[in-house]
Amino acid sequence: MLRLAHAEVVLSAGKIILLRHGETEWSKSGRHTGLSDLPLTAAGEERAASLRDPLADAAPALILSSPLQRARRTAELAGLWPAEIDDDLLEWDYGAWEGRTTADIRAELHDPEWTVWKSPIPPGATSGEQVEDVAIRCQRVLRRCAPIVDSGGTCALIAHGHVLRILTATWLGLPARDGRLWILDAGAVCRLGFERTQHAILTWNC
Repeated sequence: MLRLAHAEVVLSAGKIILLRHGETEWSKSGRHTGLSDLPLTAAGEERAASLRDPLADAAPALILSSPLQRARRTAELAGLWPAEIDDDLLEWDYGAWEGRTTADIRAELHDPEWTVWKSPIPPGATSGEQVEDVAIRCQRVLRRCAPIVDSGGTCALIAHGHVLRILTATWLGLPARDGRLWILDAGAVCRLGFERTQHAILTWNC
């Protein structure tokens, strides 16, 4: 977990900006998009570019991006560039479920209640990754942010829907699977910070 500084006034000022990449063809159609390196759609590029002015005053001391092109391009268009590439911000490796929709997987498994959040991830073209494994990566990202946030600065993380939801659960001290409880749209911005000394969500899915 992120180390907390002693001075409450410092904690109140530090924050983490989360930016989910803009729309891709797979996000548009609801396909699980883990390590597949897809470009933004025209609408995704437009959405990312529209964030440049709202984020102009953010002045992050640290900008980290997933290495996948949909995140890097979003960061560039949104004015959060140059960013340092951090492999820990890669999207969840969905293994056998890569490129599949929830409806397709439910039909195959004959399980109308299946979700990626509650079931083991089987290997496919890649080995796959369990939700707790993603949370370990998120803990490392938060440790990188800790010195800046604890001193009242801002970090910006540009990545993907599920990994950012798991990172938020980790920030709040919740189990990784609780990332299922909030929705994060393509091209949306969120801010994590503090309510006194309590880790909190400041804004979500804006």
